[in-house]
Amino acid sequence: MDLKSNEPFWLLKNGLITTYPSLKSDEKCDVVIIGGGITGSLIAHQMVKDGYETILIDKRELCNGSTSATTSMLQYEIDIPLYELKEKIGEKGAVESYKACSESIDTIEKLAAKIRSNAGFKRKKSLYFAAKKKDTEWLKKEYEARKEAGFDVKWLNSDQILKAFEFENTYGGILSKQGASIDAFQFAHELFKHNVKKGLKVFDKTEMVEVEYHKGFNIIKVDTGFQIRTKKIIYCIGYESKNLLKENFVDLKSTYAVVSEVDKNKFKNSTSTLVWNTDDPYLYMRSTDDGRMLIGGGDEDFYGAEKRDALLETKEKEILKNLKKIKPDYHFYPDFVWAGTFGETKDGLPYIGEHKNFRNSYFVLGFGGNGITFSVVGMEMVSAFMKNKKHPLSGYFKFGR
Repeated sequence: MDLKSNEPFWLLKNGLITTYPSLKSDEKCDVVIIGGGITGSLIAHQMVKDGYETILIDKRELCNGSTSATTSMLQYEIDIPLYELKEKIGEKGAVESYKACSESIDTIEKLAAKIRSNAGFKRKKSLYFAAKKKDTEWLKKEYEARKEAGFDVKWLNSDQILKAFEFENTYGGILSKQGASIDAFQFAHELFKHNVKKGLKVFDKTEMVEVEYHKGFNIIKVDTGFQIRTKKIIYCIGYESKNLLKENFVDLKSTYAVVSEVDKNKFKNSTSTLVWNTDDPYLYMRSTDDGRMLIGGGDEDFYGAEKRDALLETKEKEILKNLKKIKPDYHFYPDFVWAGTFGETKDGLPYIGEHKNFRNSYFVLGFGGNGITFSVVGMEMVSAFMKNKKHPLSGYFKFGR
């Protein structure tokens, strides 16, 4: 599956950071991680930290799937509003899921500091504003739900948004203190480099073609003709899990993003705030660490890479037209345009845990607009699973829920 179009900003910005060899011998280890994106890098870090002999393989070069196309906006907000999620799964599960995503941002900050990352982690506020007047009622309900749950939020009316951000044609919104941005592509590469020094083995251009299941171990056969014997497999394959799992558990969507030329006259407070709205599909934006504006949206069902990429020009115009509604006098000069793939689940939550058809295995599938924070939650969950311990969120994130 092609998870991105041909010109993702992060890949062009960073270039080919590091390459690794393909597997050229039989191996044996405690854990094999399938998938070398941001999720795989985080889970590999946790496994190495916990003392397991760990091997990671990816059929591409590392981070060349969805990670190269991500917007890298770090938000605790799940695609389904908190008040609505409470109705779907209960108050406890909903609040704990939101709080786990919030704590994940703190975890990334600490981890970035620990490995001395140069991936540009930056704390930011988050503005979620009503794009239509009719959205104000439920958005205020969402504000009250977050406030009641203990989140640091403030309600801004349209005049306050205009004064603070110079956005026109808004109808009020939620300003959250908790948020951040990072270059996830670079950060993942830094995590791999850090953990290779600690014993992690990484093989790219190495595709799993078959798994033999045995009592207490599995044997993975790869396309280079060799095999790995491992006690556990952890699948960090994101949206490509649709090719592996038979049930319909996620709907794939295409999303589009446009990055401006370097702009010294960016939006007011744009460098310190993540912005998104209540439109369906919603508009979202953030600044990059090299002085650009990244704006995205135009989401629609995924029907294949060719059809998705054929819409690039149309979606660029659509995104910039929506931007004009709130910044009518601003001229956006596009420099990069690309598309990526993401997934929507019935409750906006990820799938993390065991699957009945895959013995000695776990899945960490951080779907949704805040997939990176879900992947951080997956670090803690998989660490518990490996020790045969339960995790408070297991029931909410499990398959078959």
